[in-house]
Amino acid sequence: MTNENLKNQNNQPKEIKQPVSKDWHSREEPTAKERNLTANPGDRIADEPQSIEEKAQQVAVDAPDITGDHIKVPTYFIVDEPNGEQKALHHVKDAEEISDVIRQARVDENGNRIWW
Repeated sequence: MTNENLKNQNNQPKEIKQPVSKDWHSREEPTAKERNLTANPGDRIADEPQSIEEKAQQVAVDAPDITGDHIKVPTYFIVDEPNGEQKALHHVKDAEEISDVIRQARVDENGNRIWW
């Protein structure tokens, strides 16, 4: 390729953009850390109210773990309440309540713990 091909209409050298990392001070948007967000975007709770169906579709983690197994964790766990309604429990904010639900699922009608 000749120098003639590398000039623009004003006879100036054509700028060639290459894919390189940008300096932190030249970024247009702040990083998650700078915005005080969690490291995992799936941990965030939406600002707007969402239906239980919308919450059920959200994924917090969808990546391989250290062993190479692919892990998928929902942002919300949908549980059935004793009154028949369903409730969406956030995997971080409601972790203690999720644990309680799991413990309840592991007991029989007499309250005896069931071991698998």
